[in-house]
Amino acid sequence: MKKLLAASLVATAIAGPAVAETNLQLVEVITSPERTKVLQGIVSEFEAENPGTKVEIISLPWGQAFEKFATMVSAGQTPDVVEMPDTWAALYANNGALESLEPYLKSWDGTDKLNARTIEMARSGTGTAYMLPYGFYLRAMFYNKKLFKEAGVEKPPVTLDDFREAAEKVSALPGKYGFCLRGGSGGLNGWAVFGATTAGTDQFFDEEGNSIMSTEAWIKGAQFMVDLYQDGLAPKDSLNWGFNEIVAGFYSGTCAMLDQDPDALIGIAQRMDPNDFGVTTMPKGPNGKAYPTIGYAGWSMFSDSEDKDASWKLIAKLQSRDANLEWSKRVGTLPIYKDAESDPHYNTPQFAGWFEELSDPDVHPLTMPTHLEEFAFFKDSMSIRTSQEALLGRKSAEELGKEWGDYLSAAQKKWLAKQ
Repeated sequence: MKKLLAASLVATAIAGPAVAETNLQLVEVITSPERTKVLQGIVSEFEAENPGTKVEIISLPWGQAFEKFATMVSAGQTPDVVEMPDTWAALYANNGALESLEPYLKSWDGTDKLNARTIEMARSGTGTAYMLPYGFYLRAMFYNKKLFKEAGVEKPPVTLDDFREAAEKVSALPGKYGFCLRGGSGGLNGWAVFGATTAGTDQFFDEEGNSIMSTEAWIKGAQFMVDLYQDGLAPKDSLNWGFNEIVAGFYSGTCAMLDQDPDALIGIAQRMDPNDFGVTTMPKGPNGKAYPTIGYAGWSMFSDSEDKDASWKLIAKLQSRDANLEWSKRVGTLPIYKDAESDPHYNTPQFAGWFEELSDPDVHPLTMPTHLEEFAFFKDSMSIRTSQEALLGRKSAEELGKEWGDYLSAAQKKWLAKQ
């Protein structure tokens, strides 16, 4: 026994002191089985590269993520690293919950390889990078070539009038509809796009902080959406459709047009022949310009993380070129690295639609007012309930515009007063 004990002590001495274990917690909020699988793979590589560091992944269902994560934070159950949608960043950054990433970006060898929009969006609203985007979601128009041909639509719509005409022709086909309307979770983008397109501006506020949503021009865009639904150009049950439902509505051939980001291409490309659908620029308004929303999500560090260096190392791994490119391909975002557009994955006719949209001088990507603390609640709760009331005819487009305008004007003026 003594020999065994002595041998054990010698082995321990030779091995050196035990590596102290570091435990990190990462919360995923835009959750799907595919995304979680990719995330787990990257995290496993990180753990292998950093012996003694373990990462616990908590995946929140996207439909309830805003409320569930807010409950976690209010209970003091903050993670080290969180997947941060652009619409939440101001809410948590402005109350001091997030750590500035600026010191880390100064010394990180990947910073100068990022495209300019990535750094711009990282500092959006506050001027400080509290979140590093992992990719971009830019709206473009999917269209079903077979349904267009069957309905006698000769080419993809260029203007709002073209869009309405195409929707009417397809909806005349038995059991078919022109547009996959997103009336449920995440539907605000569609209202913003059509409102901005009719108003002819990519600004949400005037210089005094008044929201354009209560203006006559923006309300015309809201009425355009209401008319699409009430005139039967979108399925009745699309009132409650979220992301999965609108994508299924498109690839099943139920509706011929869909305004969505590149993440929709994943499910569509798996189920449709690439020759049967296309992606084009969002329809242009009376001023000849289009205003597709551009959104993003990324990774943030909580300021009360007990090991900020390890937390940054995890973010740096997630954002490393190879890991980020794999993530972008699998979850459907436009890439953050300067040279990523040359990757064969993005060199397809479908992705060409987004890059053409970005290069069109008459296309002005619309950035949501995510600098407002109140915007997260507005997007994920208030706008859904009130827009559904408008679609059902229980609220006029004018009433909707005034309600949204009053809420956002108050939030913007509050923000301006702090500047």
